[in-house]
Amino acid sequence: MEQRPERDIETIARWIVEGRHIVAFTGAGISTDSGIPDFRGPDGVWTRRDAGLSPPQWRVASNRIEPNRSHLALVELQQLGKIQFLITQNTDNLHRRSGIRPDLLAELHGNGQLVRCLGCDRQYARQEVGWDARQWGPGYRTQKPVAGQPACLACGGRLISSVVNFGDPLPQQEWAHADRHARACDLMLVLGSSLVVDPAASLVGRAVGSGARVVLVNRGETPYDVVATLRVWSGIGEVIPPAVERARRALEQRPNGS
Repeated sequence: MEQRPERDIETIARWIVEGRHIVAFTGAGISTDSGIPDFRGPDGVWTRRDAGLSPPQWRVASNRIEPNRSHLALVELQQLGKIQFLITQNTDNLHRRSGIRPDLLAELHGNGQLVRCLGCDRQYARQEVGWDARQWGPGYRTQKPVAGQPACLACGGRLISSVVNFGDPLPQQEWAHADRHARACDLMLVLGSSLVVDPAASLVGRAVGSGARVVLVNRGETPYDVVATLRVWSGIGEVIPPAVERARRALEQRPNGS
């Protein structure tokens, strides 16, 4: 399979400049450069499990994980006013930490640093409500409440982890926003997702069905490879940061930033 990263970078940059409603869709692959293993890559968690192997080693201690160049490139698109929404399957909190505005973000599978109320659906940082996982556990929906654990500051309802486990419903407000933007976008950047977990992956199909250009960057095969407008087999960090930088320079050269 021929690799043409320079041509891909130039194409992505041009489409970013031309795009009027750009949406990013990210999976675990965007965080591998931060040291977090992905799930279905060649050395991913599920890949190794299915082969009877031990889980992959984290390359960085969990308390030293930081957003990487690809996370920051999406923040730059936000600063340029070129990204209208970001949809992620990740629970690692790195998009928020990188500087993505929460109102532009749908964390479809939750966030490991947040808890939410089953009563009023309000979300809190764990520190904000004094949730100590060593005492109360992770707080998953399927676990029985522990006497004395923190409650919602607004309504007193039960707090659970915002992480969506298998069998849990997706957060409805985030899903509605993600669905609307997927249908409205003219360019979707799909970065580091194997696109085998529905209903999240179906959003790419919605973008395709609405006529959007879809750039799919992932090292492993996905069910959407044949419908992507541009399929890039390079690492995300090899193409997205330089493409965003090239788009930024092009936008700055436009008269009055038009």
